[in-house]
Amino acid sequence: MQFFRDVANIAIKYYPDLLRGVGFTLLISLISTVIGLIIGLLAGIIRTAPESKNRFIKTLQRIINIIIAAYVEIFRGTPMMVQAMVIYWGYAFATDGVTLPLVPAGIFIVSINTGAYMAEIVRGGIISIDKGQFEGAAAIGMTHWQTMFHVVIPQVLRNILPSVSNEFVINIKDTSVLNVIGVTELYYFAGIIKRQNFQTFQTYFVVCILYFIMTYTITRLLRLFEKKLAGKDTYVIFGSQTAPEAEIHIDKGGAVPND
Repeated sequence: MQFFRDVANIAIKYYPDLLRGVGFTLLISLISTVIGLIIGLLAGIIRTAPESKNRFIKTLQRIINIIIAAYVEIFRGTPMMVQAMVIYWGYAFATDGVTLPLVPAGIFIVSINTGAYMAEIVRGGIISIDKGQFEGAAAIGMTHWQTMFHVVIPQVLRNILPSVSNEFVINIKDTSVLNVIGVTELYYFAGIIKRQNFQTFQTYFVVCILYFIMTYTITRLLRLFEKKLAGKDTYVIFGSQTAPEAEIHIDKGGAVPND
């Protein structure tokens, strides 16, 4: 069939450009997800910190919380494409026409967008931790930051891993909007290719397949990582080092005493 021959020809002829686009897409997505997670962790920790008794620090906390809340609402409530145009051309407007380097600009835009979503994901993860753990940490003299980094955050990271993985996959697809400022990701190269061969449908069909391969492969790998992180389905708690009957066998269905 001619259509599939055209698709194969596009993949063969333009594979260097397509691979370059895939590389930039994965690079921007990965770095932006990591930076966004760091932003989300900081924002989540600050927003869940107890109010200080010191009046100055208490006022400062409220101001910072208002700024973070505004940041989250603005970047979650506006399209990334619009954010890209405002940030990129806004910088050029403020600097009399000097523009940001494209790839760093793309990473910055996707990072702060991701950070707004991560902030709420992390905040929800922190809130889900049992309050008894906070009280226990406070009882032994740990500060809020010590409690977060040594007790809460390790649990939060494990709990929010599926959401973080989902954000990474979303970022792979959303990098396509960066073509509006000229970032050379996969969708940008698709535009160049279709203007050269005038085969719009065939070109975007190839690009669609590449996006699907990226998202499907990464989703499978992340699911495998989550499964490895969860540990074995069954394990044994040793109630005594000398009495085998004290062993408790644990599985997904619950605790089953050893017969």
